[in-house]
Amino acid sequence: MSSTSNTVSKKNFDARARATALRRLLEEGDATTQEEICQRLDSMGFEVTQSTISRSLRKIGAVKAVDETGQTVYRLMETPVLPTIVETTFSDLVTDISHNGAMIIIKTAAGSASLLARHLDTHRPGDLMGTIAGDDTIFVAPKSLSKITDTVRQIRTSLNFPDSHPRN
Repeated sequence: MSSTSNTVSKKNFDARARATALRRLLEEGDATTQEEICQRLDSMGFEVTQSTISRSLRKIGAVKAVDETGQTVYRLMETPVLPTIVETTFSDLVTDISHNGAMIIIKTAAGSASLLARHLDTHRPGDLMGTIAGDDTIFVAPKSLSKITDTVRQIRTSLNFPDSHPRN
């Protein structure tokens, strides 16, 4: 064995240990970018890439949130980001819910789509597969096209947005 092989730094490839370290970083509450997370894990001895971090963040349920100073940070879903009272005001954030028989579209106030999509993905009202959120629009993929009307009704109930909701 050559002496150069002894000088190679050892990197940790253990996914479980990396996930634990990633959770600890997120609990600190100041990780703002995936690149920053890569650098911090690398300094802890973990072999990581941005795509590894992206998959790991998704796997452990991390979300982007705005901290008390207004900075975007990564957090674990279990970390309360907003007070519970927000759920009572969802109807104020929704401007329209409609469907075309294949997809459900929810129009929201600017910047509210991610918050509402997270609620739908977490609580799964109706028979939905998942959501995709933009700034003010949520695309909802129903599991069953034959039950789409019932799924819309259950989404409306979950968001406190009745059929007779006044339009702005």
